[in-house]
Amino acid sequence: MIYKAVIWDLDGTLLDTLQDLASAVNYSLEAFGLPLRSVEEVRTFVGNGIRKLIDRSVPAGTDPATTDGVFGEFRTYYAAHCSDTTAPYEGIPGLLADLARAGVKMAIVSNKADFAVQDLTRHYFGDKIAVAVGAREDMPKKPAPDMVEYALTALGITKGEAVYVGDSEVDVITARNTGMDCLSVAWGFRSEEILRAAGATTILRTPQELKTAVLGDI
Repeated sequence: MIYKAVIWDLDGTLLDTLQDLASAVNYSLEAFGLPLRSVEEVRTFVGNGIRKLIDRSVPAGTDPATTDGVFGEFRTYYAAHCSDTTAPYEGIPGLLADLARAGVKMAIVSNKADFAVQDLTRHYFGDKIAVAVGAREDMPKKPAPDMVEYALTALGITKGEAVYVGDSEVDVITARNTGMDCLSVAWGFRSEEILRAAGATTILRTPQELKTAVLGDI
């Protein structure tokens, strides 16, 4: 075993949440008579939390009160619809099962709102993920290291014993800021070019490659 623990990003890494996010964005924009966004536009907007997602989704120059209203509408709608089409990426359930059997401890750290992180983690991963941390008022979001350090403490693992796994430039920078090894996945919301430009050094294309990177050849 190369690593005793894995800290996972959620959206674009374990779960394909893009369609549900785009649907919630457009429902909220439409409620205020604002132009809708394409799924590909929403793909580029995610990664820094749902407030930033809404700030990027509303037209430039939208007044703060309207932006606040869209944000509130999004939170309500997404809470009820966050798993309409969301599903684990192919191979992820088997990967998590294999890592759990090998004794690897696992946590999720996401800039998604904490209520959604908790709901999705319970629904899709059950007891395979011991700790889940979403965006909260009392903790800076990624790429600050605070959420990852909180998860490591909860797992009882040092950063030298763990690896951070994510799909975006935010994740690469988060790992760097925390002083952790980083594994980037190519199946998520960002291209390999964006990941490499952010400093990614190891980009994996399949869950099997990821399993080998965590466990070695055992």
